Amino acid sequence: MKARRTIALGAILMLLTAYLVPQAAMAGPKRRIAVLPFEYGSVSGSIGAYDLGKGVATLLITKLVNDGTYSVIDRQHLDAILKEQNFSVSDRADASTANKIGKLLGVDAVIYGTITAFGFEDKRTSYSAPYVPVPVSIPYVGGLGGIMGGFRGSTRKQKARTAIDATVTDTNTGEILAAVHGLGESEKSGSSFGSFEVDNSDFSTSLAGEATNKAVETMGTQLIAMANKIPDNQSLALSNVEGRVADVTGREVIVNVGKQNGMAVGDSLQVDRPYKTIKDPVTGKVLKELSSTIALIKIKEVTADSSTGDITKGAGVKVGDAVKKVTTDVSAVVISPLPEAGGSHTSLTTSGSVLKKGVVK
Repeated sequence: MKARRTIALGAILMLLTAYLVPQAAMAGPKRRIAVLPFEYGSVSGSIGAYDLGKGVATLLITKLVNDGTYSVIDRQHLDAILKEQNFSVSDRADASTANKIGKLLGVDAVIYGTITAFGFEDKRTSYSAPYVPVPVSIPYVGGLGGIMGGFRGSTRKQKARTAIDATVTDTNTGEILAAVHGLGESEKSGSSFGSFEVDNSDFSTSLAGEATNKAVETMGTQLIAMANKIPDNQSLALSNVEGRVADVTGREVIVNVGKQNGMAVGDSLQVDRPYKTIKDPVTGKVLKELSSTIALIKIKEVTADSSTGDITKGAGVKVGDAVKKVTTDVSAVVISPLPEAGGSHTSLTTSGSVLKKGVVK
């Protein structure tokens, strides 16, 4: 009986752990994404000084950052790229533009879209009651008198509606990974003595702001749910760094890949050199290039666009040799003999005098 209770308690704890631990923490590395300012198509793009497209992007970024599922690019960094590339408002919902920006930012996916609906509805209804005699008692006078009674008034009903469509694309392939939709509505009503404004000085607390927040909330929830569809392009890129040897001084080597390529102090590079090129006998097209690893480099210094390291295995490294980041155990990399060395060879030594040609003793 005691054993059963222990097993049951263990099962409950496992279920609670699975429920309480955030999904993002259980899913591995966070996917890096960028949220572009939304395009507003045929709807009004601004309310006073409020840019609706940028506002939606900001609300969505806040939602995703607070959730923690994604690693979201800083808005200022994104704005700098947009300004540098001179992208117009009409480019915000363009797939090719999104992919280009995504590659510049080094993200796994880009979220962009269009505000498809943004409107207000304001209805006022007036009403009145006829004047009729109302009997009243008049103190100290006695008897009944009469007055004419009646009233007028009005009711007001305001409604705001926002609809947003967003697309998620794979930065590496340009493939559309998901399309989500957000719809939000908000309304208020009251008598003529109350006043409700859809466009007040604080957009976030206005009817329009409430509707937009609801649309973004719905859209953000969908984006969080599809996070596992986004491939980890950033990690793949960092693990598949390739470059060339730029300088060799003794056993010190400088290569043309650095921090912007994902290099860090302590990384290892293997130096590869082709020894055979296979071509199509008809077209001359290169079908395959066979290469061998001739050396290993341990990185000791990294700048934005270069890295410096020492040769730890092998020799014969030359300027122009290809380098590739080592993702396996360095001890498992096989160093091949240099092709120009002719493979394995035997050296022989002897003694005696060299005979001159044509001379016989």
